[in-house]
Amino acid sequence: MDSHHRDTLEKLLGHAPAANIEWRQVRSLLEAVGTVDQEHNGRLRVTIGSETEVIDPPRDKDIDEQMAVDLRRMLTAAGITPES
Repeated sequence: MDSHHRDTLEKLLGHAPAANIEWRQVRSLLEAVGTVDQEHNGRLRVTIGSETEVIDPPRDKDIDEQMAVDLRRMLTAAGITPES
């Protein structure tokens, strides 16, 4: 995980998840810490540790609040922190 991934992770895991987190940064982070496979319907199957989620990529450049909450839960359940 490089410094850009850590910055994105800090935005997601901060006390209050930051607004304006770009999808491309989130996808890069997910690819760095887990496995990301694109399904035929455009959705992404993301596996981090024992957690697997199917994600609809956002239409805008930024993720929405619900995606931030879902990713935060998934990353913390897998033990992913900015220090790891």
